[in-house]
Amino acid sequence: MQGEACQTFIGSGDFSAMIVEIINTGSELMLGRVLNTHQQWLCQQFANLGYVVSRQVGVADTANDIQMAVREALARADLVVTTGGLGPTSDDITRDLIAQLLGRKLVRDEEVAARITGYFVGRKRPMPQSVLVQAMVPEGATVLPNANGTAPGLAMAVDKKWLVMLPGPPRELRPMFLESVVPLVKREFDASEIFVCRTLRSFGMGESMVEEKVAEKLKVSVSSGMELGYCARPGQVDVRLAMRGSGAEKIVAAAEEIVRGELGQHIYGLDDDTLESVVVRTLVERKRTVAVAESCTGGCIANTITNVPGASEIFPGGFVTYSNVMKEKFLGVGHELLEEHGAVSEPVAREMAEGVRRVTGADFAVAVTGIAGPGGGSPAKPVGTVFIALAAAEGTQVWKMNNAFDRETFKEITAQQALNLLRLRLAK
Repeated sequence: MQGEACQTFIGSGDFSAMIVEIINTGSELMLGRVLNTHQQWLCQQFANLGYVVSRQVGVADTANDIQMAVREALARADLVVTTGGLGPTSDDITRDLIAQLLGRKLVRDEEVAARITGYFVGRKRPMPQSVLVQAMVPEGATVLPNANGTAPGLAMAVDKKWLVMLPGPPRELRPMFLESVVPLVKREFDASEIFVCRTLRSFGMGESMVEEKVAEKLKVSVSSGMELGYCARPGQVDVRLAMRGSGAEKIVAAAEEIVRGELGQHIYGLDDDTLESVVVRTLVERKRTVAVAESCTGGCIANTITNVPGASEIFPGGFVTYSNVMKEKFLGVGHELLEEHGAVSEPVAREMAEGVRRVTGADFAVAVTGIAGPGGGSPAKPVGTVFIALAAAEGTQVWKMNNAFDRETFKEITAQQALNLLRLRLAK
């Protein structure tokens, strides 16, 4: 899957007075065995609070690396957040190393010990005595409760700075950050200055074209101190508008109006919106349904739709008809049609969409058939060729696309294209 390509913010404003740094610990991160989702999520949370993370590093579970990273971060930052290394196993050494670095003794917190014991009792599981090492807390540290695991978080004032240690598992880290770290940040750091940040999400236009359309018209906003940035993903480009201080709301709102005017229906959402959430929300509001018939995407569209809460109201079901036999059996695609045009063709995509709409009774039906590659292409139908059909009571439309990407990206962008075509249809 292709990653995001994000340009650095441009503009004249001082984006954040508080310096925040994040240190992600874990040898599994350095070996590429685990995807580090903390970097994106934590940066987003701080931005929502009005602060931008200035630096983020990942280090292995070694004493030298962890202590050096923490020492350097504390020399620069007002707030340092570490993730990982608070558990009970031999490689969970972050807590011990930081206590050693700061010259603080580890003392047993009986309340934490009781909470850990209760965690195992409540689940009727035997408790290894080794887990109680998590009750050892650096002197002077504030314990951050962990409602989803056994390792508590820790927060310490270091001179006039703060050091926060969070556990590694996302299901523990995220609620702990929201419930304990956010109140700490609001209490200890001044965020009284107005901060406005809006992200306009677009589909179907390249990053350079988006910039060409909006950059010149946003010069006045940028010269007023607004920050402007772009972030590209397969098929999509985000335009970020951010500003701090007096007049920020008015300037960002005016800039948003310009971007919407220039990009028109390419804009599908705002901030955390996704194509699938917008489509599901619109279908729910209009009490309409959609079904899918997938070949080359292998269920990617159905999976994307059902990732959205409330999808059960608008999604009766679908079919993954990977073979011609399944297309004939479940969707009623004609054998002669497949023989004459091939599975990857406009007529077959049309019959797939109309077939699944007929079988499920949905108001709309989306069908895709294509060549994901790396093999299977021909001069007439190269790898990346895909037909997307959209059927409704008013008739069926079919689009031919060329998504010459790696196999995984091909599936992802084809699914997004199908959802976007449905979004545009609903917009009419």
